[in-house]
Amino acid sequence: GLPSPRRPRAGTGTSHKLVRRRRCSSARPARPRRNSESDAELLKMMESACFLRHVLEGYLDEQFCQVEDLQDEASPNFAEEVVTLFFKDSARLISNIEQALEKYPKDFNRWDAYMQQLKGSCSSIGASRMKSECMSFREYCGQGSVDGCMKSFQKVKREHTALRQKLEAYFQLLRQAGPAGAAPRPAK
Repeated sequence: GLPSPRRPRAGTGTSHKLVRRRRCSSARPARPRRNSESDAELLKMMESACFLRHVLEGYLDEQFCQVEDLQDEASPNFAEEVVTLFFKDSARLISNIEQALEKYPKDFNRWDAYMQQLKGSCSSIGASRMKSECMSFREYCGQGSVDGCMKSFQKVKREHTALRQKLEAYFQLLRQAGPAGAAPRPAK
């Protein structure tokens, strides 16, 4: 078999202890040593990515970590591809909901069915804040509150936009870190 990658020893210099990225449940082996200037640049990018990751914690739950953990050398940008598909699908669902709100006033069953689909998409990537707002919308449907549904739907759209911006920044930083940080951007 192949020899296992060497892991950094405790107490050694920081720059070569960088891992591919901060993982939720497992760490990657240390990347090969580069010159100190590129190490400092990579460290800065990784710290930025870790900061963004921290910011994302309110927006994402453990499911996102599980999606990232499915990523490996065979599919190095799996998480970003899943997120890209999520945003494509969720934009379509949001558009469907918007149309249903206009074309079918007070058709709470229809509204609820569309929002249930969006909630499922949110669950699949761990978009916890969006999912929570989808659940609020569905509660308003159950109460027959048009005003509640409309206000909640606006919150869903704001959460969607905020999550997209945060995840785009997160993946951009990982791509900038290069092979030690992430794979190139997937095709859309």
